[in-house]
Amino acid sequence: MFSAPDPAPLEAAHAVSVADALALPELAAGSPEVVAGADGLQRQLRWAHVVAGTSAIPLLEGGELVLTTGAGWPTDPEGLRRLARELVAAEPAAVILELHTAYAEPPAPLVRACEAAGIPLVALRREVRFVQVTQRIHQRMLALQTEALAARAEVHTMLTELGLNRSPVDYVVERLSETLDAPVVLEDSAERVVAWSGRGHDPESVLAPWSRATDPDGGAGRGAADDGAGDGTTRTEAHGSRVASAAARSAEAVLPTGSERVPVEAQGERWGRLSALPGPPHPAGRRTVLELGAFALALGKLADDREWLQLSSKRLFDVLLSGRYRRDAELATQLAAAGLPLEGRVLLGATLRGIGDFGAHDSLEHAILETALRRAVAPEGRAIIVTDPGAGARDGSRAAPPGEAETRAPLLALLSFPQDDPRVAPAQAAATPPLAARLARELDMLLPSTTPKAWRAHLALGAAGTGLRSLIASMERVRAAGRLRAVAGAGRVTVQQAERQALAYLVRGIAADPEVQEFAAETLGPLIAHDAASGPGHSGDLLRVLGAYLEHPANRSLAAQRARLSRSVFYQRLALIEDLLGVDLSDGTTIATLSVALLARG
Repeated sequence: MFSAPDPAPLEAAHAVSVADALALPELAAGSPEVVAGADGLQRQLRWAHVVAGTSAIPLLEGGELVLTTGAGWPTDPEGLRRLARELVAAEPAAVILELHTAYAEPPAPLVRACEAAGIPLVALRREVRFVQVTQRIHQRMLALQTEALAARAEVHTMLTELGLNRSPVDYVVERLSETLDAPVVLEDSAERVVAWSGRGHDPESVLAPWSRATDPDGGAGRGAADDGAGDGTTRTEAHGSRVASAAARSAEAVLPTGSERVPVEAQGERWGRLSALPGPPHPAGRRTVLELGAFALALGKLADDREWLQLSSKRLFDVLLSGRYRRDAELATQLAAAGLPLEGRVLLGATLRGIGDFGAHDSLEHAILETALRRAVAPEGRAIIVTDPGAGARDGSRAAPPGEAETRAPLLALLSFPQDDPRVAPAQAAATPPLAARLARELDMLLPSTTPKAWRAHLALGAAGTGLRSLIASMERVRAAGRLRAVAGAGRVTVQQAERQALAYLVRGIAADPEVQEFAAETLGPLIAHDAASGPGHSGDLLRVLGAYLEHPANRSLAAQRARLSRSVFYQRLALIEDLLGVDLSDGTTIATLSVALLARG
């Protein structure tokens, strides 16, 4: 499946240290005494060598455990100082000097030099067999290397199988976390969390470094337009977003001591980083496992460039909409780590969908809509966007507003803005929201020239507020409201707004209640039955005609135009509705009752 990175040296936890060597029975029998460099007992051994005389010292490469009796060493002070300088310059892991052959006590110049360099100098008071010592150390080092290679091969095989199985990114991260027995986090090039796993660890503790790194002041760091826009985004566009993100990066997440972090890159392009928080050692080395995982994730990114963009958003919306979190702080941390700051921000939910024939594939329509929305929100704003996972089941039974075609699945968006951002200013009657105007300008620059003139983008805005609970309520209500008639527009963008359609948002939010459904069915029952029947006098459009009338009860001529009927035919339909329901459509209470019933029915 892939070629793994070059083997890395053994990590400290899986290498033989000076302290490990001194604990061996063969050396312990010599009554070892550390006379200098005691702070360096955890230095790793690269090999063990018996050194006689001074001629072998220049041949040392560093990291060796030097075993010597001092035979052939000089005895004059100047010669000993020169020897000490040469030996320390070779940077051995440690020096073990067996006494009573050439020296009764360790030479003072050597003690001072080793202490200054932090190199352990160990004196043996009893004779030991150096051959047995080197043999035992080498056996142990080879055993550890064999264990590391076997563990590395096991990890390599696991990741290869995951690649062949086309396993999703989050599952790969989960398996890496299980392998390392520690939390593992994958972040993109804008430092937003794409996926994480850490069994037994809560999100607040794992994702705290990334949530703290989110810019709370709305700087252009981890912005809404970073890393492209979703399905169909051009490579040039995505590259430009990455460049902008790199130029205005927010503070980097600072990981706890003992963590490992490696880049995820291939073909000279870096897409993010993979981090492992502190955990137990691994036979193959924690960093090696992480590098193998990063390489597998990079190949997966090459195979499917969109998965990273979609994964984090889908996961967060699933958590938010299904209530799969224990505490508000848990969800807030995950949102902040994914690049949506909440503290001191104005938050709202929104939906965006295309209306009418787009003249091209739905994926291109979605890509353009998402790109335009991200640009309209950037640079101070933040957005998490995903295609509504439940749109097919929910919207399929909900009629479109009179005279308009049914729509495709909408985009859901969580939006975060600085508190003084004019795009989330309080709604004004008959005024176009600034965010919609900005969206219209972005669409003008993105839409193909072949887009039919009748096509529109419909933006639904929830109520703006502060805090996680306000954001959840805003998203749930705007999603439940579905598509309502527009109250404003700009260019190709039509807008519905919770602040100006409070009744519609309220009723749609409680429409799933059985009592509300029963009320709608009883109130509209005669019209529903009449529309379902066939034959003379059954046009099947009474509910549509009623909806057009209720939108403009004081202007029947305009209502007839919206219903696409002549005035005479429209008036006949109204008379039939009054007769079937036994009501007077000019009565205010009747208008309110029927409006609520139609909204509840969808």
